[in-house]
Amino acid sequence: MSRNGLYAVIAILLIAVVGFAIYSYQQQQAQPGIEVRVDEQGISIDGNG
Repeated sequence: MSRNGLYAVIAILLIAVVGFAIYSYQQQQAQPGIEVRVDEQGISIDGNG
């Protein structure tokens, strides 16, 4: 494998790692959602956090 090919592989792996890190950070920062419903049965509060 030539040097240019090796550099290309390293660059692709680096981009993949940085992309995964950004995705993971965004998932951790996501605020849990809360749903409040008022109907005939009263008030319901559902949360996914």
